[in-house]
Amino acid sequence: MNSTGDDGFDADDLDPDAVLWVRGVNYVAGWRDATQALTELTDALTMAGIDTTGAQLRANASADGSGMLRLELTPETAREIAMLARVTATKLRNAG
Repeated sequence: MNSTGDDGFDADDLDPDAVLWVRGVNYVAGWRDATQALTELTDALTMAGIDTTGAQLRANASADGSGMLRLELTPETAREIAMLARVTATKLRNAG
């Protein structure tokens, strides 16, 4: 179970009794969307040269069925991503 949210949708340990299942809510579609976004994010970070072994990325679905990503980073990985975002933002500002 995920101690930060404990929503029952942790990819490692799904506990159906830990969540309220609402009839008609498509949790699988949200989880699938989150899984695709997770793959895109992981691929982009890898292409940028960021070592993703310092990150824990998990796809989940929220209570309303929408996709959600859970991202846990080491301080070093967070700093690498922050630097990449700053460099990209600077390049985009200068290009315009």
